[in-house]
Amino acid sequence: MNKTLFVGLDVHKDTIAAAVAEDGRGGEVRFHGTIVNSADAVLRLTKALAKSGNTPSFCYEAGPCGYGIHRHLTRLGFECAVVAPSMIPRKPGDRIKTDRRDAVMLARLLRAGELTAIWTPDEEQEAMRDLIRTRKRAKDAVKVAKQQLLSFLLRHGLTYENGKYWTVRHRRWLAELRRFRYPHQQLAFEELKRAIDQCEARVATLDRAIEDAIPGWHFAPLVDALRALRGVNTTIAATVVAEIGDITRFDNPRQLMAWLGLVPSEQSSGSTTRRGRLTKTGNALARTMLVEAGWSYRHPPKEGHPYLKRSAHLPQEIRDIGWKAQTRLCKRFRHLSQHGKPQPRVLSAVARELAGFIWDIARKTPLHA
Repeated sequence: MNKTLFVGLDVHKDTIAAAVAEDGRGGEVRFHGTIVNSADAVLRLTKALAKSGNTPSFCYEAGPCGYGIHRHLTRLGFECAVVAPSMIPRKPGDRIKTDRRDAVMLARLLRAGELTAIWTPDEEQEAMRDLIRTRKRAKDAVKVAKQQLLSFLLRHGLTYENGKYWTVRHRRWLAELRRFRYPHQQLAFEELKRAIDQCEARVATLDRAIEDAIPGWHFAPLVDALRALRGVNTTIAATVVAEIGDITRFDNPRQLMAWLGLVPSEQSSGSTTRRGRLTKTGNALARTMLVEAGWSYRHPPKEGHPYLKRSAHLPQEIRDIGWKAQTRLCKRFRHLSQHGKPQPRVLSAVARELAGFIWDIARKTPLHA
Protein backbone atom coordinates (compact mmCIF):
# COMPACT_ATOMS: atom_id res chain seq x y z
CA MET A 1 0.00 0.00 0.00
CA ASN A 2 1.31 3.42 -0.95
CA LYS A 3 2.02 5.50 2.14
CA THR A 4 4.04 8.60 3.02
CA LEU A 5 7.27 8.26 4.95
CA PHE A 6 8.50 11.33 6.83
CA VAL A 7 12.30 11.32 6.82
CA GLY A 8 14.43 13.45 9.14
CA LEU A 9 18.06 14.02 8.15
CA ASP A 10 20.75 15.21 10.54
CA VAL A 11 23.33 16.50 8.09
CA HIS A 12 27.06 16.88 8.77
CA LYS A 13 30.08 17.42 6.56
CA ASP A 14 30.89 13.71 6.21
CA THR A 15 27.76 11.85 7.34
CA ILE A 16 23.96 12.01 7.31
CA ALA A 17 21.87 10.36 10.02
CA ALA A 18 18.40 9.39 8.76
CA ALA A 19 15.24 8.52 10.70
CA VAL A 20 11.80 7.57 9.37
CA ALA A 21 8.32 8.25 10.76
CA GLU A 22 5.50 6.30 9.14
CA ASP A 23 2.27 8.04 8.27
CA GLY A 24 -0.50 8.18 10.87
CA ARG A 25 -0.61 9.17 14.50
CA GLY A 26 0.44 5.74 15.67
CA GLY A 27 2.94 5.13 12.90
CA GLU A 28 6.32 3.70 13.80
CA VAL A 29 9.27 6.08 14.26
CA ARG A 30 12.62 4.38 13.74
CA PHE A 31 16.24 5.24 13.09
CA HIS A 32 17.14 4.18 9.57
CA GLY A 33 20.93 4.51 9.77
CA THR A 34 23.89 6.73 8.96
CA ILE A 35 25.11 7.22 5.40
CA VAL A 36 27.97 9.08 3.75
CA ASN A 37 27.21 12.67 2.77
CA SER A 38 27.39 12.20 -0.98
CA ALA A 39 24.98 12.36 -3.91
CA ASP A 40 25.25 8.62 -4.61
CA ALA A 41 24.53 7.69 -0.99
CA VAL A 42 21.49 9.98 -0.90
CA LEU A 43 20.23 8.43 -4.16
CA ARG A 44 20.54 4.94 -2.68
CA LEU A 45 18.67 6.10 0.43
CA THR A 46 15.76 7.39 -1.66
CA LYS A 47 15.55 4.12 -3.59
CA ALA A 48 15.52 2.10 -0.37
CA LEU A 49 12.76 4.26 1.15
CA ALA A 50 10.66 4.44 -2.04
CA LYS A 51 10.44 0.70 -2.54
CA SER A 52 7.02 -0.92 -2.18
CA GLY A 53 5.47 2.26 -3.54
CA ASN A 54 6.20 4.44 -0.49
CA THR A 55 6.57 8.23 -0.93
CA PRO A 56 9.33 9.70 1.24
CA SER A 57 9.23 13.36 2.27
CA PHE A 58 12.51 14.75 3.63
CA CYS A 59 13.61 17.54 5.96
CA TYR A 60 16.84 18.74 7.53
CA GLU A 61 18.09 21.75 9.47
CA ALA A 62 19.56 24.74 7.68
CA GLY A 63 23.26 24.90 8.44
CA PRO A 64 26.79 25.26 7.11
CA CYS A 65 26.36 22.42 4.60
CA GLY A 66 24.10 24.62 2.49
CA TYR A 67 21.29 23.63 0.16
CA GLY A 68 23.01 20.92 -1.91
CA ILE A 69 20.95 18.06 -0.46
CA HIS A 70 17.71 20.00 -0.95
CA ARG A 71 18.51 20.65 -4.62
CA HIS A 72 19.57 17.05 -5.18
CA LEU A 73 16.39 15.62 -3.65
CA THR A 74 14.22 18.12 -5.51
CA ARG A 75 15.81 17.13 -8.82
CA LEU A 76 15.04 13.50 -7.98
CA GLY A 77 11.38 14.46 -7.58
CA PHE A 78 11.05 14.30 -3.78
CA GLU A 79 9.75 16.90 -1.34
CA CYS A 80 12.44 18.33 0.90
CA ALA A 81 12.05 21.06 3.51
CA VAL A 82 14.99 22.99 4.90
CA VAL A 83 14.03 23.85 8.46
CA ALA A 84 14.85 26.97 10.45
CA PRO A 85 16.80 25.74 13.54
CA SER A 86 15.47 28.55 15.73
CA MET A 87 11.88 27.46 15.03
CA ILE A 88 12.27 23.79 15.98
CA PRO A 89 10.29 22.91 19.14
CA ARG A 90 12.59 21.51 21.83
CA LYS A 91 11.91 20.10 25.28
CA PRO A 92 13.52 22.31 27.96
CA GLY A 93 14.46 19.31 30.08
CA ASP A 94 16.15 17.35 27.28
CA ARG A 95 19.90 17.38 27.95
CA ILE A 96 20.97 14.60 25.55
CA LYS A 97 21.78 15.48 21.96
CA THR A 98 23.00 12.92 19.41
CA ASP A 99 22.73 12.60 15.63
CA ARG A 100 20.33 9.71 16.05
CA ARG A 101 18.01 11.59 18.43
CA ASP A 102 18.08 14.71 16.24
CA ALA A 103 17.09 12.74 13.14
CA VAL A 104 14.25 10.98 14.98
CA MET A 105 13.02 14.29 16.39
CA LEU A 106 12.98 15.88 12.91
CA ALA A 107 11.05 12.95 11.43
CA ARG A 108 8.46 13.04 14.21
CA LEU A 109 7.99 16.83 14.01
CA LEU A 110 7.75 16.73 10.20
CA ARG A 111 4.93 14.19 10.46
CA ALA A 112 3.17 16.38 13.03
CA GLY A 113 3.48 19.48 10.83
CA GLU A 114 5.41 21.36 13.55
CA LEU A 115 8.39 22.45 11.44
CA THR A 116 8.82 25.84 9.75
CA ALA A 117 10.48 25.55 6.35
CA ILE A 118 12.61 28.42 5.08
CA TRP A 119 12.60 29.81 1.55
CA THR A 120 15.44 28.10 -0.30
CA PRO A 121 17.37 30.10 -2.92
CA ASP A 122 18.39 28.67 -6.26
CA GLU A 123 22.03 28.62 -7.32
CA GLU A 124 21.83 32.03 -9.01
CA GLN A 125 20.27 33.60 -5.93
CA GLU A 126 22.83 31.99 -3.65
CA ALA A 127 25.69 33.28 -5.83
CA MET A 128 24.39 36.85 -5.52
CA ARG A 129 23.91 36.38 -1.79
CA ASP A 130 27.51 35.20 -1.44
CA LEU A 131 28.71 38.31 -3.27
CA ILE A 132 26.59 40.59 -1.08
CA ARG A 133 27.79 38.97 2.14
CA THR A 134 31.42 39.12 1.03
CA ARG A 135 30.99 42.87 0.55
CA LYS A 136 29.49 43.11 4.05
CA ARG A 137 32.54 41.39 5.51
CA ALA A 138 34.81 43.74 3.54
CA LYS A 139 32.92 46.75 4.94
CA ASP A 140 33.35 45.34 8.44
CA ALA A 141 37.08 44.98 7.78
CA VAL A 142 37.25 48.67 6.78
CA LYS A 143 35.57 49.63 10.02
CA VAL A 144 37.99 47.51 12.08
CA ALA A 145 41.04 48.85 10.22
CA LYS A 146 39.96 52.46 10.81
CA GLN A 147 39.34 51.81 14.48
CA GLN A 148 42.76 50.21 14.87
CA LEU A 149 44.43 53.26 13.32
CA LEU A 150 42.53 55.72 15.51
CA SER A 151 43.33 53.66 18.62
CA PHE A 152 47.02 53.64 17.65
CA LEU A 153 47.05 57.42 17.34
CA LEU A 154 45.12 57.92 20.57
CA ARG A 155 47.57 55.72 22.44
CA HIS A 156 50.35 58.07 21.32
CA GLY A 157 48.46 61.24 22.18
CA LEU A 158 47.68 62.21 18.56
CA THR A 159 44.12 63.40 17.91
CA TYR A 160 42.57 65.21 14.98
CA GLU A 161 40.71 68.37 16.06
CA ASN A 162 39.85 70.10 12.76
CA GLY A 163 36.58 68.41 11.86
CA LYS A 164 35.19 64.95 11.20
CA TYR A 165 37.27 61.83 10.64
CA TRP A 166 37.89 60.30 7.21
CA THR A 167 37.22 63.44 5.23
CA VAL A 168 39.67 64.56 2.53
CA ARG A 169 41.20 66.99 5.03
CA HIS A 170 41.58 64.29 7.69
CA ARG A 171 43.22 61.89 5.26
CA ARG A 172 45.65 64.62 4.19
CA TRP A 173 46.54 65.10 7.87
CA LEU A 174 47.19 61.37 8.20
CA ALA A 175 49.37 61.35 5.08
CA GLU A 176 51.57 64.16 6.45
CA LEU A 177 51.82 62.84 10.01
CA ARG A 178 55.48 62.35 11.07
CA ARG A 179 55.54 62.56 14.86
CA PHE A 180 56.84 59.20 15.98
CA ARG A 181 60.10 58.92 17.84
CA TYR A 182 61.17 55.53 16.52
CA PRO A 183 61.28 54.46 12.87
CA HIS A 184 59.47 51.18 13.54
CA GLN A 185 56.56 53.11 15.07
CA GLN A 186 56.30 55.11 11.88
CA LEU A 187 56.38 51.84 9.93
CA ALA A 188 53.54 50.43 12.05
CA PHE A 189 51.52 53.59 11.39
CA GLU A 190 52.09 53.34 7.63
CA GLU A 191 51.03 49.68 7.63
CA LEU A 192 47.79 50.58 9.42
CA LYS A 193 47.09 53.19 6.75
CA ARG A 194 47.83 50.69 3.98
CA ALA A 195 45.43 48.20 5.57
CA ILE A 196 42.63 50.76 5.30
CA ASP A 197 43.44 51.45 1.65
CA GLN A 198 43.49 47.75 0.84
CA CYS A 199 40.14 47.10 2.57
CA GLU A 200 38.53 50.04 0.79
CA ALA A 201 39.89 48.79 -2.52
CA ARG A 202 38.24 45.41 -1.84
CA VAL A 203 34.91 47.11 -1.17
CA ALA A 204 35.20 49.11 -4.41
CA THR A 205 35.97 45.92 -6.36
CA LEU A 206 32.96 44.14 -4.87
CA ASP A 207 30.71 47.15 -5.56
CA ARG A 208 31.67 46.98 -9.22
CA ALA A 209 31.07 43.22 -9.24
CA ILE A 210 27.57 43.74 -7.83
CA GLU A 211 26.82 46.38 -10.48
CA ASP A 212 27.99 43.97 -13.21
CA ALA A 213 26.05 40.99 -11.83
CA ILE A 214 22.67 42.69 -11.40
CA PRO A 215 21.63 43.03 -15.12
CA GLY A 216 21.67 39.25 -15.67
CA TRP A 217 19.96 38.45 -12.38
CA HIS A 218 16.38 37.17 -12.21
CA PHE A 219 15.52 39.89 -9.67
CA ALA A 220 17.16 42.73 -11.62
CA PRO A 221 13.80 44.48 -12.39
CA LEU A 222 12.93 44.48 -8.69
CA VAL A 223 16.33 45.92 -7.71
CA ASP A 224 15.83 48.66 -10.28
CA ALA A 225 12.30 49.38 -9.05
CA LEU A 226 13.32 49.60 -5.40
CA ARG A 227 15.68 52.43 -6.28
CA ALA A 228 12.55 54.58 -6.62
CA LEU A 229 12.52 54.67 -2.81
CA ARG A 230 14.52 57.40 -1.14
CA GLY A 231 17.65 56.15 0.59
CA VAL A 232 17.62 52.85 -1.32
CA ASN A 233 20.64 52.83 -3.61
CA THR A 234 21.76 49.93 -5.78
CA THR A 235 23.73 48.24 -3.00
CA ILE A 236 20.92 48.44 -0.46
CA ALA A 237 18.32 47.27 -2.99
CA ALA A 238 20.48 44.33 -4.10
CA THR A 239 21.21 43.37 -0.49
CA VAL A 240 17.55 43.42 0.53
CA VAL A 241 16.45 41.36 -2.47
CA ALA A 242 19.36 38.91 -2.17
CA GLU A 243 18.68 38.25 1.50
CA ILE A 244 14.86 38.15 1.36
CA GLY A 245 14.49 36.49 -2.02
CA ASP A 246 10.95 36.22 -3.36
CA ILE A 247 9.21 39.02 -1.44
CA THR A 248 5.83 38.15 -2.97
CA ARG A 249 5.74 34.95 -0.91
CA PHE A 250 4.53 37.14 1.97
CA ASP A 251 0.76 37.54 1.75
CA ASN A 252 0.81 41.00 3.33
CA PRO A 253 3.42 43.55 4.45
CA ARG A 254 2.93 42.67 8.12
CA GLN A 255 4.36 39.22 7.44
CA LEU A 256 7.45 40.78 5.85
CA MET A 257 7.87 43.16 8.79
CA ALA A 258 7.63 40.24 11.22
CA TRP A 259 10.10 38.17 9.16
CA LEU A 260 12.58 41.06 9.32
CA GLY A 261 12.23 41.31 13.09
CA LEU A 262 10.92 44.88 12.94
CA VAL A 263 7.80 44.26 15.05
CA PRO A 264 7.64 44.50 18.86
CA SER A 265 7.74 41.38 20.97
CA GLU A 266 4.63 40.63 23.00
CA GLN A 267 3.78 38.84 26.23
CA SER A 268 0.04 39.08 26.76
CA SER A 269 -2.27 37.08 28.96
CA GLY A 270 -5.96 37.57 29.60
CA SER A 271 -6.82 41.25 29.52
CA THR A 272 -3.19 42.33 29.95
CA THR A 273 -1.18 43.29 26.89
CA ARG A 274 2.57 43.81 27.17
CA ARG A 275 4.73 44.75 24.20
CA GLY A 276 8.49 44.89 24.46
CA ARG A 277 11.51 45.47 22.27
CA LEU A 278 11.78 44.46 18.63
CA THR A 279 11.93 40.73 18.04
CA LYS A 280 14.99 41.10 15.74
CA THR A 281 14.30 37.73 14.17
CA GLY A 282 14.90 36.88 10.53
CA ASN A 283 17.71 38.32 8.47
CA ALA A 284 19.91 40.83 10.32
CA LEU A 285 21.65 42.15 7.20
CA ALA A 286 18.39 43.03 5.42
CA ARG A 287 17.12 44.68 8.60
CA THR A 288 20.32 46.72 8.90
CA MET A 289 20.02 47.91 5.29
CA LEU A 290 16.48 49.16 5.90
CA VAL A 291 17.57 51.03 9.02
CA GLU A 292 20.44 52.57 7.05
CA ALA A 293 18.01 53.67 4.34
CA GLY A 294 15.75 55.16 7.02
CA TRP A 295 18.35 57.83 7.82
CA SER A 296 17.55 59.67 4.59
CA TYR A 297 14.00 60.42 5.77
CA ARG A 298 15.19 62.88 8.40
CA HIS A 299 15.20 65.51 5.64
CA PRO A 300 12.02 67.02 4.07
CA PRO A 301 10.60 65.19 1.04
CA LYS A 302 12.24 66.24 -2.21
CA GLU A 303 12.72 64.83 -5.70
CA GLY A 304 16.24 65.94 -6.47
CA HIS A 305 18.09 65.52 -9.74
CA PRO A 306 19.87 62.23 -8.77
CA TYR A 307 16.56 60.70 -7.73
CA LEU A 308 14.76 61.83 -10.89
CA LYS A 309 17.61 60.54 -13.04
CA ARG A 310 17.56 57.01 -11.63
CA SER A 311 13.75 56.73 -11.56
CA ALA A 312 12.80 58.44 -14.85
CA HIS A 313 12.48 55.14 -16.76
CA LEU A 314 10.31 53.44 -14.11
CA PRO A 315 6.54 53.07 -14.49
CA GLN A 316 4.47 55.91 -13.07
CA GLU A 317 2.87 53.52 -10.59
CA ILE A 318 6.26 52.69 -9.04
CA ARG A 319 7.30 56.35 -8.91
CA ASP A 320 4.04 57.22 -7.18
CA ILE A 321 4.80 54.63 -4.49
CA GLY A 322 8.27 56.16 -4.05
CA TRP A 323 6.81 59.64 -3.59
CA LYS A 324 4.13 58.36 -1.21
CA ALA A 325 6.86 56.68 0.84
CA GLN A 326 8.83 59.94 0.98
CA THR A 327 5.95 62.08 2.19
CA ARG A 328 4.77 59.53 4.75
CA LEU A 329 8.14 58.48 6.17
CA CYS A 330 9.58 62.00 6.36
CA LYS A 331 6.50 63.05 8.31
CA ARG A 332 6.80 59.96 10.49
CA PHE A 333 10.47 60.63 11.24
CA ARG A 334 9.77 64.26 12.12
CA HIS A 335 6.72 63.44 14.25
CA LEU A 336 8.48 60.79 16.34
CA SER A 337 11.59 62.94 16.80
CA GLN A 338 9.57 65.94 17.95
CA HIS A 339 7.85 63.78 20.58
CA GLY A 340 11.18 62.87 22.12
CA LYS A 341 11.45 59.28 20.91
CA PRO A 342 15.02 57.89 20.98
CA GLN A 343 16.62 57.89 17.55
CA PRO A 344 17.06 54.09 17.35
CA ARG A 345 13.34 53.70 17.95
CA VAL A 346 12.54 56.32 15.30
CA LEU A 347 14.74 54.56 12.75
CA SER A 348 13.18 51.20 13.55
CA ALA A 349 9.69 52.60 13.03
CA VAL A 350 10.70 54.15 9.70
CA ALA A 351 12.43 50.93 8.59
CA ARG A 352 9.31 48.92 9.46
CA GLU A 353 7.07 51.10 7.29
CA LEU A 354 9.69 51.17 4.54
CA ALA A 355 9.43 47.37 4.41
CA GLY A 356 5.74 47.79 3.61
CA PHE A 357 6.50 50.00 0.61
CA ILE A 358 9.12 47.48 -0.56
CA TRP A 359 6.48 44.74 -0.42
CA ASP A 360 4.10 46.89 -2.46
CA ILE A 361 6.72 47.57 -5.15
CA ALA A 362 7.69 43.89 -5.32
CA ARG A 363 4.06 42.92 -5.83
CA LYS A 364 3.76 45.27 -8.81
CA THR A 365 7.10 44.53 -10.50
CA PRO A 366 7.21 41.75 -13.16
CA LEU A 367 10.39 39.68 -13.11
CA HIS A 368 12.41 38.02 -15.87
CA ALA A 369 11.27 34.53 -16.81
